[in-house]
Amino acid sequence: MMIGLPKNRKVMDGAGGALQQSVLGRLEVRVMAILWLRGESSVRDVIQELARPLAYTTVMTTLDRLYKKHLLRRRKSERAFLYSPRLSREEWERKRAGDLVAGFLAGPQPSRDLLISCLVEAVGQHDKALLDELEQKIRRKRRELSRRGQP
Repeated sequence: MMIGLPKNRKVMDGAGGALQQSVLGRLEVRVMAILWLRGESSVRDVIQELARPLAYTTVMTTLDRLYKKHLLRRRKSERAFLYSPRLSREEWERKRAGDLVAGFLAGPQPSRDLLISCLVEAVGQHDKALLDELEQKIRRKRRELSRRGQP
């Protein structure tokens, strides 16, 4: 399973710092899930949580890559690094969803139309109540934009 974001897309981390994010592979996704559950962890802590045994250097390299993508913080503790997520799972998922939508909206008109129709279709198939909620959120956003004087 790959979680995709446009390669080398700069985003903000909420504290004003740029985060460098790109496609995450299966192991990176699994490592992030472990860190969201455990909080600050060492390479050995992560290895213990993985479902399959992996070499220390493999996990260390994966953590280092996530750090270089600015998805993790790290601090030195004696001879080892401790890693923790920069974003909560919710912040990460919101960012991924926002980037996906922004990518479609930045594209040509057919891409925009496709996004809207697919969203409405998927939400309608999933749950009528969710479709009603989407409609209410659209109305609220229209009122908010009207108050600001935006079309």
